[in-house]
Amino acid sequence: MKQLIEKLSSKQLLESDEFNQLITTCLKCDNTFNHLRNKATLIVQEQFGFGIYTRGLIEISSYCRNNCYYCGLRRDNRNATRYRLNDDEILSCCIDGYQAGLRTFVLQGGEDAAFTDNRLVDLITQIHRHCPDVAITLSLGERSAESYQLLYNAGASRYLLRHEAANVSLYSQIHPSKMSHDNRISCIKSLLATGYQTGMGMMIGVPGQTIAHLIDDLLLMEQLQPHMIGIGTFIPHPDTPFGTHSAGDLRLSLIIIAIARLMHPYALIPATTALATLTPDGYLQGILSGANVVMPNITPNVARPHYEIYPGKEHSQSTITSTLSNLSQQLATIGYHINSSRGDYKKRN
Repeated sequence: MKQLIEKLSSKQLLESDEFNQLITTCLKCDNTFNHLRNKATLIVQEQFGFGIYTRGLIEISSYCRNNCYYCGLRRDNRNATRYRLNDDEILSCCIDGYQAGLRTFVLQGGEDAAFTDNRLVDLITQIHRHCPDVAITLSLGERSAESYQLLYNAGASRYLLRHEAANVSLYSQIHPSKMSHDNRISCIKSLLATGYQTGMGMMIGVPGQTIAHLIDDLLLMEQLQPHMIGIGTFIPHPDTPFGTHSAGDLRLSLIIIAIARLMHPYALIPATTALATLTPDGYLQGILSGANVVMPNITPNVARPHYEIYPGKEHSQSTITSTLSNLSQQLATIGYHINSSRGDYKKRN
């Protein structure tokens, strides 16, 4: 197995059967699992040192037009408490985060028609006016190529849009028929062509997913070369069609993060909130598998519990300053620290 890990580390693409052999062995063998993770962290340290980038996450709306089978924000979830932040609330989050040292903000929400292009352009302009040197990341789902261009021109430089599943059949099993796999991939290609630092990714353990599907995901990301890779773990929400299914496997999630790191040494890979929901040291486990980004939640406390894609997320009432201080202390326990720069994607020669 070490030969396959070294092969990946030298930017040689594995065959599908080699990927399968590596993943299944890591699931069973602690030595191979640990070797893979150690190799991934060494790559991070070579490229980024021991600094972890932070992004202030602002969950701007829990309204969504879509009806995805795994998501607690799905349109037909009548038990969800909906909210929509106004522009002043969003701007206040950014100003407070900026004063606390954050230099990247992620505006994330469901596909909410209230956030029109004009409104978002005005909001992006206002954020840059008050926080001129920040990077603004959007995670607002599928939009038109014209919309992506307008928002990019306004000053949004990054966009997160998980592809969810490279396999068309699996995609159709976790989304309603009105959602198109072709359109999702087309949106990602449009984002890349526009010039965004673009994020892709998937969940580990969604119902019906196999290791073969995950290999398809890895191969698709190898083809499209995203700048950011978000790999979360499926956690069932009781008010969804998948509510009775088991959560995804933490170990498998860490394996896929580590493989993604070997394949994309310069990528920005977050230790996701889902990892921290599954285990108290989830952020640290993600970093020790090759992640180099953490996204502390700076959504207003009154709204934060209601952005419930899945249950069980921690809803701390801490200030942004204390949240970052706590994160710094956690990172120090494994020899890392916060890197307070914007953390742009920079491919090194």
